Amino acid sequence: MNLFPTIVTKAKTIEVLDSGTWGSSMQLMYEKLHILSPLVEAREFFFIRGCRQLDATTWIMVDISYDIFNDIHSGVPSYSWKFPSGCAIQDMGNGQSKVTWVEHVQVYEKYQVNHIFRDLLCDCEAYGAKRWIVTLQRMCERFNFQMGSTYPNRHDSKGVFHDPEGLKNTIQVSQRMVKSFFEILSMTDNHGDFSISPQLNRGDRISIRKNEETIQPKGVIAIATTSLWLPLSFQDVFSFFNDDKTRNQWDILTGGNNVIELDRVPTGTFPGNNITIIQPYNMHKEMLLLEETGIDEMGAFLVYAPIDLRAINSIVNGGDATKVPILPSGIIISPDGRLSSNRDNTANAQNGSILTVTFQIMICGNNNPTSRQQKMEVVGSVHGVLSATILRIKEALGCSDL
Repeated sequence: MNLFPTIVTKAKTIEVLDSGTWGSSMQLMYEKLHILSPLVEAREFFFIRGCRQLDATTWIMVDISYDIFNDIHSGVPSYSWKFPSGCAIQDMGNGQSKVTWVEHVQVYEKYQVNHIFRDLLCDCEAYGAKRWIVTLQRMCERFNFQMGSTYPNRHDSKGVFHDPEGLKNTIQVSQRMVKSFFEILSMTDNHGDFSISPQLNRGDRISIRKNEETIQPKGVIAIATTSLWLPLSFQDVFSFFNDDKTRNQWDILTGGNNVIELDRVPTGTFPGNNITIIQPYNMHKEMLLLEETGIDEMGAFLVYAPIDLRAINSIVNGGDATKVPILPSGIIISPDGRLSSNRDNTANAQNGSILTVTFQIMICGNNNPTSRQQKMEVVGSVHGVLSATILRIKEALGCSDL
């Protein structure tokens, strides 16, 4: 879950079947994969994982579904099945590894796939081996930057990060923020799902839940999300969102005002992979934004959360930040998958992308809206924020007619 936070939202070892010598093991495991949008159904697997060291430089990890366990305990048939899948890892002897990844999966969708994601899923781009490899590459770079082995000279520091431990701490907190953001995309896990509300558009989803966990602000939280197709490449859309000068065109949560970038930490060699601490003009001086952006050849994301200044100070000074409450919002941008399946490779072929915008908003600290009328009023208010944001995004990108 930590190495692939944008793919794996839940995972656990159910039973250790064998723990042998020479690096071999066998485990019964469960995992839940969910990315992109609540409009895309999550995939769940019960499987046996075998790991073995073949020689001094080569390891293999193989997964194969074992859904008898699932059928017995839940009585629910599985819709996702792993044929032998996994990876081979070879030490190249120069501080690098060669990884070969195989995904051999059969999936029966319980519900009809939303039309804007159909090409992406049918082309196996969403959950295919390439996404695992690309994510692994990006996360390995991120880990190296965190450990300082490839971290560049910080001559451009604006004064926030001075303590190396504080820098590592911030990277860890930001990863928890990103992981939490991708977990909320599976809105069926949340209570009070209003996805069928007649006032919502077809692609909109709103959920209300009461949070008691210490790692998120306590109280009643609304999650609002929508996905839409844009006639622009995901790289162009990401460039728009990743530019501080355009933030006032789309970010209603910061009041539509400009922001001050206090410091930026690269998490990879590719421009756009960064962690940033931001001061919005309209926010109280005791509140900052922690933001992480990431991009690779499979897509991009921007995730941010308001954090109390005292908590930020604790983080950057190397204090314990494991329980700092974080309530992330953000965007995910994916290629639409149509280029290879539906379009000719001609000069007139136009790249397209799928944008998912998700907000988490604290409604109240204590009182939970109990009546249907109260909940619908909350839904209407939160949906207004979401709709206004989408309208501003489409206007700024020149796509108002969509």
